[in-house]
Amino acid sequence: MTYAILIVDDDIAIKESVEEYLKILSYEVKSAHNAKSALTLLETFHADMVLTDIMMQGMDGLELTKKIKAKFDVDVMVMTGYSADYSYEEAVQAGASDFIFKPFRFEELDLRIKRVLREAEFRKERSLLLKEMEQLAITDGLTGLYNSRQFFHQIKQEIKRYDRYSRALSMMILDIDFFKHYNDTWGHLEGDKVLMRIGSIINACMRSMDTAYRYGGEEFAILLPETDLKMACVVGARIKDKIATEIFRPEPGETQSVTVSIGASELVDGEDFTAFIKRTDKAMYKSKQTGRNKLTYS
Repeated sequence: MTYAILIVDDDIAIKESVEEYLKILSYEVKSAHNAKSALTLLETFHADMVLTDIMMQGMDGLELTKKIKAKFDVDVMVMTGYSADYSYEEAVQAGASDFIFKPFRFEELDLRIKRVLREAEFRKERSLLLKEMEQLAITDGLTGLYNSRQFFHQIKQEIKRYDRYSRALSMMILDIDFFKHYNDTWGHLEGDKVLMRIGSIINACMRSMDTAYRYGGEEFAILLPETDLKMACVVGARIKDKIATEIFRPEPGETQSVTVSIGASELVDGEDFTAFIKRTDKAMYKSKQTGRNKLTYS
């Protein structure tokens, strides 16, 4: 991987010698003679690190460091020949990742740059790992939809939004008809394929503002913000019909289809999330009791 470094120094001799050395080490290098030029360059030059002098005409290196850290995701190393005037603590407080005194040996500069870049890579990897862990904590591993934990968190947030702005909120709960029989007949691996495919169908039929969840074993929930009951039923009917036409092949030469029963409801004033869920769940069970493969609203 080639790293990009921006050098900022109004001493032309030092700037050019450091630039030449870093290019020999295969870094992508650009340079600026003052802080203003550096900030302009950073708008288009995606540097991994900025190496800046402290004492410069106009804005000094510590002020430049503060501005860089406020606007760009870039590590900064500051350098100075005035060891009595500036401290490592001042540089760190400004946002610098390291501090080096002039004159320095190029080998020392290279080692310090490599350390800063290595630590930056570590931070990025750790950040990505944390994001992945956070995503895993709210995602159902089989279907790729959000899990029930996230459902309960999100429905509370949506109800707060409803209370604040009085914008419609609807919900649907879907349950696969005779899914236990399907599992008992064809096995849980084939049943998992059904769950995964239904998750994909739900995801494909939703609008961008909707969110879907694996609510239970074979139950799914969908939250539809800023959506009245009539529109929710349109979305639900589309999902129901799409699932009913899907063909599964649990064994060679064997084709099967599944259906879902759906309950839909729209939040009413003063209703908490528990009552909202119970009312939607009751509508779903009515769909089951009156023939399955249908949508009932409440």
